[in-house]
Amino acid sequence: MSDRFEKHILCIGAGYVGGPTMAMIAHKCPQYKVTVVDINQEKINQWNSKDLPVYEPGLQEIVEATRGKNLFFDTDINRCIKESEIIFVAVNTPTKTFGAGAGMAADLQYWEKTARQILEAADSPKIVVEKCTIPVKTALAMERILTSKGGNIHFEVLSNPEFLAEGTGIKDLECPDRVLIGSRETETGVQARNELVKVYSNWVPKERIIESNIWSSELSKLVANAFLAQRISSINTISALCEKTDADVREVSKAIGMDSRLGSKFLNASVGFGGSCFKKDILNLAYLCKTYGLDEVADY
Repeated sequence: MSDRFEKHILCIGAGYVGGPTMAMIAHKCPQYKVTVVDINQEKINQWNSKDLPVYEPGLQEIVEATRGKNLFFDTDINRCIKESEIIFVAVNTPTKTFGAGAGMAADLQYWEKTARQILEAADSPKIVVEKCTIPVKTALAMERILTSKGGNIHFEVLSNPEFLAEGTGIKDLECPDRVLIGSRETETGVQARNELVKVYSNWVPKERIIESNIWSSELSKLVANAFLAQRISSINTISALCEKTDADVREVSKAIGMDSRLGSKFLNASVGFGGSCFKKDILNLAYLCKTYGLDEVADY
């Protein structure tokens, strides 16, 4: 690592979450070297070109301003793991299509492969940050993988879920409602959490950085998406009642959205809710409830 950089931050996974998040960190933190890696050469080639694989208003300008200066895109994952101090894991966690929990639970095969690759390649202490959406208690499984070979290398696992909305991703990153960072409540856990707080503090006000235990952080992303999807589902059911009573659902939505206790977001009636996260996160949350014997909660 060049001496002109204070730290090397790595992100494994060059998708919708990893690329934009690291671009913003590089933009706001020129003192850090930020690298995004992926096994997909074509995707990395796109990040290194003018034809980015992700479209978000403002992203192109940020990437072009930082790429080659303190933002880099690469496929040499093992070398980058060795060079880094902080590693974000932003790999895909789709819904399982086979095996236990198929159709509901999160498929963690890519996440597990990444954890094992970090273990094999690392030759110095690392802070490993869960950035992808995962079930609560996943950090425990990652800790078990990272300590499975013994040795003197210490890994500290943190949870830092993303809260991006498609179309406003760069705005969400630059002016977030909150940044959530969870860790073990141990001396080394809190120290690692402080390191990540230091990164975000370069542009996010301290009062918007929430520190919690790691399990609360992991669960919060699933719960947030469930609540947002619930709002959409609620206004969609009311739209059916509006049709029967000659009310206008847009007027109803505007009226209740101006209530400061409710707010206006996620109250646009439509055919249902979509996106890449709502369905899989709600299924994941319901599956978690079932595994803990909370069948009534899962049904709700």
